[in-house]
Amino acid sequence: MGRIERKQQQKLLRKTWSWWFSKSLVLKIVSIMLAFTLCILFVLNIVIWKSDVSKLEDPVPQPTIIYDQNGDVASKISASNIEGVSIKQIPKHMIYAVISTEDQRFYKHSGINYIGIGRAMIMNMTKGEIVAGGSTITQQLVKNVFLSQERTYTRKLKEVVLTKKIERTYSKDEIMEQYLNHIYFGEGAWGIQRAAHAYFGKDVSQLTLSESAILAGLIKAPSVLSPYKNFDKAMERRNIVLSLMKKEGYINQKEFEKAREQKIVLKEMENEDYKGKYPHYVDHIVDEAINKYHLTPNEILSGGFQIYTELNPGIQNAVEDVYKDDHVFPNSQSDQLLQSSAIFINPSTGGISALIGGRGKHTYRQFNRATQLKRQPGSIMKPLSVYTPALEQGYDIFDTLEDTPLNINGYEPQNYDKTFHGQVSMYNAVIHSYNIPAVWLLQKIGIEYGGQTVERFGIQLDEKDFIPGLALGGMNEGTSPLRMAQAFSAFPNNGMMVEAHAINQIEDINGETIGKWNKKETQVMATLVAQKMTFMLKGVVEEGTAVKAKMEDRDIAGKTGTT
Repeated sequence: MGRIERKQQQKLLRKTWSWWFSKSLVLKIVSIMLAFTLCILFVLNIVIWKSDVSKLEDPVPQPTIIYDQNGDVASKISASNIEGVSIKQIPKHMIYAVISTEDQRFYKHSGINYIGIGRAMIMNMTKGEIVAGGSTITQQLVKNVFLSQERTYTRKLKEVVLTKKIERTYSKDEIMEQYLNHIYFGEGAWGIQRAAHAYFGKDVSQLTLSESAILAGLIKAPSVLSPYKNFDKAMERRNIVLSLMKKEGYINQKEFEKAREQKIVLKEMENEDYKGKYPHYVDHIVDEAINKYHLTPNEILSGGFQIYTELNPGIQNAVEDVYKDDHVFPNSQSDQLLQSSAIFINPSTGGISALIGGRGKHTYRQFNRATQLKRQPGSIMKPLSVYTPALEQGYDIFDTLEDTPLNINGYEPQNYDKTFHGQVSMYNAVIHSYNIPAVWLLQKIGIEYGGQTVERFGIQLDEKDFIPGLALGGMNEGTSPLRMAQAFSAFPNNGMMVEAHAINQIEDINGETIGKWNKKETQVMATLVAQKMTFMLKGVVEEGTAVKAKMEDRDIAGKTGTT
């Protein structure tokens, strides 16, 4: 019996020792982890203490940056200024609208919403990338003022450090004041004062509850929710904000209903001017961004966009130098400057390499003669309306055409030299730009077919344009240099016409792509037809009406035209 008791005592002792040893190990691990955590917190607090957030006192301009085809900055344009206001000038319902929408615990937390961050981290780990943030108003302020929009854990750590520093440096009201003075509300408006003026034409202190809800709702997606672009969507968003305000207890049912029923009157939009390089090209970028990507002028000038373009700085600088030299152009009349425009398109990509919209002093978004001017194109229409369709119907370069007196129901075309040349080859008719053979040939192939070919080249025709004079560029309304250049780009591109464009891609201030060009190309003629036409157009420069455009170091093909 004694032996059994001793064994039991030894077994109990071993268990006790094992338990104490195990407990000691756990305590050691916990102690190490606690010490490690304290060290991290100590270092973190030093980093927070040394962080500089004085930049909050400075306004932050947000220009739109334009990049050339090489990815280099070509121009920066901006019309934005931050007009700071005191929180005392901002109505309480404006502040409550923002809190209800963006950060409901703003006055309760210390800058970080740990529950929101935890939720976001789980989402990020699930997705395998950073897709969510859980940012507070203070964190949003940090991102707008101090950090880039990249989504990395390093940037997130910097965000936490600066957020804590701001919370320790400024009061909640000061943080809210800074936030409302720095946030972007769309339409080029940085800060609440500029937003109140941009949308409602009034001082921030005069904002109604309904107007405040609209502005608070814009913060999420100012471009998409702009009442100028989508009034109904903006009102839906306003009502959501009002509902959140009621839920949080900032307004009652009566105030909620009154705000929903208020008639919203928007201020008439004003376009700001800009200063930057390549103004004519920038003008066209603005037009293209408005028409193709549905941005507003103020957004483009002040929205902090990154616009990647087809601009070739070498060609653009060269053509701008030419247009600055008045000696290159004929003398102007005393009361009016003789005007001109130029546009360069890369045939294989459709990219607009360079553009000049006119001569003389430039004003913002002035009439652009390269893209907006519509005139009868004259003899440069002949390759499109006559010779290309004729080649398609079986005519060839050296086939004989008639250059004799022609009368079509009273229409009697004349050559520019007022003479007749009898029978001429198609080649000679093209390089010397004879009128009568072109009209004669159009009659042979059919005006309807010739007109349809012109439309295939992307040039719109009126019903009144289907006349014999179409051979010589006679049109009811006319067309633009841009459309003609795009059409002619199909000849060196083996019959393939690519849609002309200046913008390749637009990114917003967050680095998100909001617009991207998709290549649109059309085979407007067979490759052999394009090559034959190019051969004749080279003859125009080599020995025809465009010999002054001849250059020794490169092949040039082209067509002259006079109206």
